Order: sequence, then C-alpha cells, then structure tokens
Amino acid sequence: MDREQAVARLETLVDRVERETMPVPVREVWAFGDVALGLDPVERLDVYITKDVIMGGDTEAAADFAAEYGVKGVGTSVRAEWAEAHPDRVRTSDNGYAAPEKCLAAELVAADEPIHLEVCNASFEDNVRQRLKGALARDAYEEVLDPRGVCLWVDGTRDAEAFDRLREASLAMPTLPAALGMLGADEDVANEAADVLKRQRTEQEGSSVRGDMV
Repeated sequence: MDREQAVARLETLVDRVERETMPVPVREVWAFGDVALGLDPVERLDVYITKDVIMGGDTEAAADFAAEYGVKGVGTSVRAEWAEAHPDRVRTSDNGYAAPEKCLAAELVAADEPIHLEVCNASFEDNVRQRLKGALARDAYEEVLDPRGVCLWVDGTRDAEAFDRLREASLAMPTLPAALGMLGADEDVANEAADVLKRQRTEQEGSSVRGDMV
C-alpha cells in the first residue's frame, strides 16, 4: 500500500479501538517498521497493541460460552459482551482458551491484509527491551521487536501530530542495527538480528499476529 493508504489504515484502526468494544481493554496503539521509517510504498504495516487484563471476569459467562461453543476463557481472557456479539470472531490458543491477540486480529484485520499485529500486556518500549534481552540470551534473533516505533494512541488520547508526521515521512529513524545497538546489542549481534528479521519479514504474507506476556 502507498504511504497515504497506510496512514489512513492506521487511523481507521485507532478509530475502531476508540469507539468500539474490543475483545480486551486496549491501552496503547503504536506503529513501527516500514511506516515509521518513511518508506513508500509500505510493504507491511506493523502495529503494536498494549492490552490490559480483564479485572474480575465473568465466570458465569465463561461457563455458558464453553458449554455452547466449546471455548474456554470467555469472560476472563476476552470480554464476554464482545464474544457473545461476535462468536464467529473468537479465536483460541492450542489449549482451547480464547486467545486475546488472535481475537484482536480477527476483529481489526482482514486475513488478506499485509498487516502484522503485536499484542502484549506491556508497553511497546518495555517489551522491546524484554524481547531483546531474551533474544540475546538465547541467540533467538527472530524474537527481536523492531524498536523504531511511534505511539499513536494511549489511554484514550490520540496523537494527531504523530499521524501527520507519519504522513509526511518526517520522523528521523536510525537503521535497525543502530537502534539495537542503542539498546545494548553488540554490533555483530545487531547486524545478525537485523538480517534475521529481514528474512523473516519476506516470508510473511497476508495478516499475521503475535501475542506476548511480560
């Protein structure tokens, strides 16, 4: 998609998070990757969502939904009111529980869209550091999260200037190895991690999603 389309798609996504009931409470929405770098066209749109846990939960709704659909965790992992309104969008993990990140992807992103969604309970900046720390400890560079992000929406407040700067491609961003180096990665490791992420990215088609807990 061209840059204007990419930024417009981000605006639509934030509009929906602001106005509609999501599968889980959403605290932050970030954009990272190509769109933050000022590329045009944007091959894939990378979006990071910070979610909050559902406080209290609804065990009765969980039992009712499990009995009718065979899915656990509705009312605790994802909102019962959302699942009851959109049972066709409820997605599960391998253990049969409602998966917040997959439900958010089903709600917000079409299967054929070149959009990657990252969902975590931690803020973008905190998760960038945690992911890099774990990746360096295990030489698992595919787990690195590109730190070059832009916060679009947090706690109900939209950053209009961020959208303008994305549209203008006026954000100054370092290379990925340089950005990882700023976070403490050695030069050789930062270069290798950047190569791994580049290869991984070329293999992605359509929409994709990853969920994390920190």
